[in-house]
Amino acid sequence: MSAALTLPRVHTLSNGIRVIADPMPGLESFALSVVIDAGARWEAADRNGWAHMLEHMVFKGAGERSARAIAEAIEMEGGSINAATGHERTSFQVRGLKGGLPTGLAVLSDLVLRPTLDPADLEKEKGVIAQEIAEAADTPDDRVFDLAMGRAFAGQPLGRPILGEPASLAPATRLTLSAFHKGLYAPERMVVSVAGAVEEDALLAMVEAAFGDAAASHPSPPPLARPSLAGFVGGAAPEARALEQAHIVLLLPAFAFTDPDYFALALYTEILGGGMSSRLFQEVREAHGLAYAIDAYHDMQADTGVLGVYAGTSAKDAAPAARMAAQQIMRLGTSVTEVELARARAQSKAHLFMRRESTLARAEINAGQHLSF
Repeated sequence: MSAALTLPRVHTLSNGIRVIADPMPGLESFALSVVIDAGARWEAADRNGWAHMLEHMVFKGAGERSARAIAEAIEMEGGSINAATGHERTSFQVRGLKGGLPTGLAVLSDLVLRPTLDPADLEKEKGVIAQEIAEAADTPDDRVFDLAMGRAFAGQPLGRPILGEPASLAPATRLTLSAFHKGLYAPERMVVSVAGAVEEDALLAMVEAAFGDAAASHPSPPPLARPSLAGFVGGAAPEARALEQAHIVLLLPAFAFTDPDYFALALYTEILGGGMSSRLFQEVREAHGLAYAIDAYHDMQADTGVLGVYAGTSAKDAAPAARMAAQQIMRLGTSVTEVELARARAQSKAHLFMRRESTLARAEINAGQHLSF
């Protein structure tokens, strides 16, 4: 008889912070993820890049810890720490051995609730981020995605780069960034999710100790308002450079990740450009040699999404490669073989199971599923 499936349960602290425990018996390690249901889409146009800058700044000092003390506290227990800012979510992660969970919670609670935001560190970090922005601009296979999204969602938060621009980062002060932090990292937007070597009751006690004193942000100051619905605009965004290769992104409007057709789109994307057996790889690269790299992807948000194709090719082959990709997109809309569908199902199933065997993926998935549904 197979063991009964135990689903993670959600608990809510009095200040609105949600807690999810996902025990994985037999493991000696854990993954902790503090996910904030807000990101770059919550920025005003003149504050583009502030969510990413804030993510950088909390690591410069939080609570009683310096930047070095933050890293040492985690690494002395065999762990690692990281963070990521997206358009709709900001995530802080710690991975480590099970004895390091209290330290991980204490450090992350300081990062998200009690950052120092030192003015001298802020000015230095603006320079660091300016270098990061320049590096992205100098990397054509990164730059092309910003150009595509900027055209697809022109004049909207989704169309602005998550890194921001030096001009939009420059006006930030400790006072203005602190107010932005309190609005963005509101406790009622936070989910503390742990997977792996964790026990539910013990986790609740530890989270209460580390996060329980965080006051709900309303009414002073109020949380930042949710962004308005996005609308796909479309068009072309060419940028000429003296390079050896051409980089192409084609975007089509899709839908939100809560849409019932999400799973059909996932299979469509896999058949179109999900691997070496996909139509794009076989036709554009293998049969005609028009691209050295080509694939398809989908990027879903709370209210919209895109289906994308990326191709890296020579300048002379760029136009025919783009035309052939467009032809494959249209053909796939009217004809799918049973073999293709079976392969896409097998790949999707493998992807789901492989993610479920990763502690960090489980912690992030659990938080994302709760916030989405």
